[in-house]
Amino acid sequence: MIIFKLYSLIGEILPMILLFLIMAFLLKIAHFQLTHKKGNIWIEFKVVVYIIYAFLLFHIVTTTDFISYSNNFIPFKEILRYKLTSHLFYRNVIGNIAVFIPFGYLITDSIYMLTKKSKIYMSLIYTFITSLSIEVIQMFIGRSFDIDDIILNTLGGLIGILIYKLLHLFTRRKK
Repeated sequence: MIIFKLYSLIGEILPMILLFLIMAFLLKIAHFQLTHKKGNIWIEFKVVVYIIYAFLLFHIVTTTDFISYSNNFIPFKEILRYKLTSHLFYRNVIGNIAVFIPFGYLITDSIYMLTKKSKIYMSLIYTFITSLSIEVIQMFIGRSFDIDDIILNTLGGLIGILIYKLLHLFTRRKK
């Protein structure tokens, strides 16, 4: 079910992704030819993954067909309202966590690529600010602000950060 929804979501924004990838590829070729530098395929691949994830995240937070009636500024109000086995629990609680796991991983990797340090607090602050920004923007596009979404997104980001740290620790030990 989730894989079908992800496949459907990618299919909806595929033309935008393909156009972007073609433009980015042509710009990279021009850059490498003009500067006579060699590219790192792994870094270029990660950049493409980051951008596709950003397109998917943007699409999810701006077009999801979830109807909400009011803003929620009370922490855990919406989270505690759902039964653990209900469809809404999986969609709202688990979904908000899951959608930000890649963000936590990717932002930590980006910070590490730039600074050669992976600071958990920095990644967590960026995750929180991104989630807060999404919720504020949603208020202005006809959706609602939900503090619980920020909590869940930040938790998902933290899980992604910890996955990055564990994989990074494991690969360093193997070397």
